[in-house]
Amino acid sequence: MKFSRSHRGAALTPVGSIVAIGAFDGVHLGHQALLAQLRERAAALRLPSVAVCFEPLPRQYFARGPVLRLTPARERIERIGACGIDHLLALRFNQALAATSAEDFIENVLVDRLQAREVWVGPGFRFGHQRGGDLELLQSLGQRHGYVAREIAALTANGERISSSQIRAELMAGEFDAAERALGRRYTYAGRVVRGQQLGRQLGFPTANLRWPQTSLGFGGIFAVRVDGAGLKRHPGVASLGYRPAVGGKELLLEVHLFEFDGDLYGKRLTIDFIAKQRDEWHFPDLASLVEQIRRDADEALSLLGVNPA
Repeated sequence: MKFSRSHRGAALTPVGSIVAIGAFDGVHLGHQALLAQLRERAAALRLPSVAVCFEPLPRQYFARGPVLRLTPARERIERIGACGIDHLLALRFNQALAATSAEDFIENVLVDRLQAREVWVGPGFRFGHQRGGDLELLQSLGQRHGYVAREIAALTANGERISSSQIRAELMAGEFDAAERALGRRYTYAGRVVRGQQLGRQLGFPTANLRWPQTSLGFGGIFAVRVDGAGLKRHPGVASLGYRPAVGGKELLLEVHLFEFDGDLYGKRLTIDFIAKQRDEWHFPDLASLVEQIRRDADEALSLLGVNPA
């Protein structure tokens, strides 16, 4: 897959293209089905397929605080690429792009940059300065510029409607199985291991600590997980995501205890696969109570993961 970020410049697809515009947050089964249709349509017309998204998301750019998303930029790019699209144009959503009129967006991006022959958008799609553009404008200017604009029906998979907002709500509620059915995979988070306060090691449960971005879903609690990366493959573990009220923590942190592991993971990139939520964060009257609960959490995680205790 070819990748570009600029909304200006030489034509990326001088022979023409079939274009789909969307947020693609999570790249869930509905997105995957849409991109498969886009790829097939482009192949039938012997034209390249192009996905267009924005980074950051427009709602992130305009928000006063953090905006939660399913996939950070890097993961979203990788997952769109895995769908077999020829080009991804991840436009930098900045002041210049936000000030671009809908008419200029059509001319600069869809016509000059992409030589679009078809443009696919979702229900209620708006674009351009102050959301001035819509499907009607796309269609009317398409007659002048030689492309056809299509509104794609609500995304579905296996006969069920799927949306990124629905998946975010399911994850926040701890409904990981429901989220998996919509995503087509378990929810994962990838990040680098940072140095912590060594509290887990002092309590007999050393952890690999990963910072949790403000834009990632903050579904705090205790989880049974599988871990990949740094030589690990589907390694079983138990994780805590939260502010660690029992020890006075203030930073949202993901702490992962890996069963039967004692290696050095500092600076290594890990992918955490959330299998099941066990409980919410709790406050404990003393460290002894905390340690006892950690033992129970570890035993439950092993059971959920189908691992026999050593």
